[in-house]
Amino acid sequence: MSSDTRIPTAEVTGVSGTLIKAVAKKMVGRVPDSLGVLWHHRGVMKDSMGIGQKVERWHELDPGLATFAAMASAATIGCSFCLDFNYFMSRNREVDAAKVREVPRWRDSTLFTPLERRVMEYAEAASQTPPAVTDELSDALLEDLGPAGLVELAARVAFMNMSARMNIALGIRSEHFADACGLPPLAARPAVGASA
Repeated sequence: MSSDTRIPTAEVTGVSGTLIKAVAKKMVGRVPDSLGVLWHHRGVMKDSMGIGQKVERWHELDPGLATFAAMASAATIGCSFCLDFNYFMSRNREVDAAKVREVPRWRDSTLFTPLERRVMEYAEAASQTPPAVTDELSDALLEDLGPAGLVELAARVAFMNMSARMNIALGIRSEHFADACGLPPLAARPAVGASA
């Protein structure tokens, strides 16, 4: 993986490097190669990880909706690392694994509720350039989630956009975390124009 990134990986060293590697091993079972890319700018790495940890503590959205939103956004942007990582992490959030697997092809899947579909539609629309969120969709989600829930949804999608776009720009790709814990492969996203 590291040879495919646009910036060569650096050796993660020192006291803070040891701590970050220990946290990574606890979280995903090993030190991700991508850590060596971000190690070149420790401020960006630490702040990005810090924001990610804070996002995980938000609670206005149920864990399933939060996971579906993040993954739908990552799929729209095309970040294989983000899809793989969130799929892997979903098992700790106790989210329905069959549904999580289907997020890349949610429009064609019969597993999702109308609310889950609206959340993923919002994540996709907010992840387009320029964003394509409609008043109608926002109004429906405001009714479903309340103001705090809709703010959290928008913020989670925005954070995923930042992370996914940075990963893609740096050439950071899936590190196959989900494979390592025996999850079946994610469903393939339909080709553009092929979805229902």
